[in-house]
Amino acid sequence: MKQNTCLHMLYKLTRIWAIIVLLSVQAFAKTYDYISISKPFLNKTPIAVTSFKAFSGHEAEVIGGVKGEQILKAGLDFTGYLKVMDPMAFLSNPAKSGIQLGEINFKDWTGIGAELLVTAGIEESNGQIKLQLRLMDTFNTKLLVGKVYTGPSTQLRAMIHRFCAEVAKALTGNFGVFGSKIAFVSTVNGNKEIFSCDFDGFNPRQMTNHKTISLSPAWSYNGQWLAYVSYAKGKPDIFIKNINNNLGAVVNYAGINISPDWMPGKLALAATLSFSGNQEIYLLTSKGEITKRVTNSWGANVSPKFSPDGRKIAFTSSRSGNPQIYIQGLDSGEAQRITFTGKYNASPAWSPDGKKIAYVGIQKDRINIFVISVDSHIGDSVQLTSGQGDNEDPCWSPDGSLIVFKSTRNGGRAHLFVMTAAGTDQRQLISMSGIQSEPDWSGDTGFSSE
Repeated sequence: MKQNTCLHMLYKLTRIWAIIVLLSVQAFAKTYDYISISKPFLNKTPIAVTSFKAFSGHEAEVIGGVKGEQILKAGLDFTGYLKVMDPMAFLSNPAKSGIQLGEINFKDWTGIGAELLVTAGIEESNGQIKLQLRLMDTFNTKLLVGKVYTGPSTQLRAMIHRFCAEVAKALTGNFGVFGSKIAFVSTVNGNKEIFSCDFDGFNPRQMTNHKTISLSPAWSYNGQWLAYVSYAKGKPDIFIKNINNNLGAVVNYAGINISPDWMPGKLALAATLSFSGNQEIYLLTSKGEITKRVTNSWGANVSPKFSPDGRKIAFTSSRSGNPQIYIQGLDSGEAQRITFTGKYNASPAWSPDGKKIAYVGIQKDRINIFVISVDSHIGDSVQLTSGQGDNEDPCWSPDGSLIVFKSTRNGGRAHLFVMTAAGTDQRQLISMSGIQSEPDWSGDTGFSSE
């Protein structure tokens, strides 16, 4: 009896230990599966994207499939952490053999080094399409994401980007940049107007028509409001507009009213006003009413940027003699200088995790973009651009994986470029006439878990 009791207790202990080990392995596996997009030297994950299977095979379906494949590859490649593989290396064609999990010979994909596989199918009828899209883990032979989308064929791009967002969520833990917008300044007939475009530079749209100088666009946290500076009334004032209706306000205190930035999670702003005689930073309501004075010091205090938690503001100040970056707590009122290398550092931009600030610095008469840790104990600043024109106006993507910026590297005229947070994969974002500058990436992608 005693022996049986001991054996029973041993069995229970063994089982408990096995459960603990299993849970530990599962927890580790979940963490390991995520791609850490914040790593400075990230190795891109190879992903194979196959041709779309045209289920009926008629012309509209085939054309839609080819277009869909192009959009899908471009979207996944844009992330900066996925490497879309050359289809010339493929050993099989799911568009013919089958796109479902049980129809895939995973050895064909692991054999060529594909860690991830996307298969797709399209049905089209009378202008309506149905998409089947799947993301598979080739080494573990399992389905990571499986989605079906239906709607008018005009929504093909939106459907595929919805799937790309689900892929990003499965691989990194968030929906990435898909569905986000970028506001920016572009010249039009000698004037400067505010534009917006999709995350990848597609669908540029003019947002203002003041026929004067408009600058510094800033998205609200929910992507429904846009604040910007315009000389429409003869001097720099801040215009606050709802992008869906005519609601809005104008901040037109005496002097200059510039550099608006929205508070995270609230319809409130920070901006630089000079009605007191000096350029100081204030907090404002969405109607332009002053609620608090933030800075009170000698020198110009401009370009306020809220930390992601809304408790601090980074800004540029000349209080030390030359423009430098400072951080000030809204409650404490204490300001801390964080840049000390170089005589000119400006245009701070917080990373979405609140750990870093990108900014513009002038060294050796060249204008470039740098990143510095908010924690002063973690290393020096890191230069991200070099030897390619002047580079300014950095702004982080909502997931922190990319930075959009202005550069004069192509012929001396400023255009928008994008790079990874580590400064790699620098490429032009948008190709349009005129000169582009001051990009602001919306924090809201419009996606949520289904």
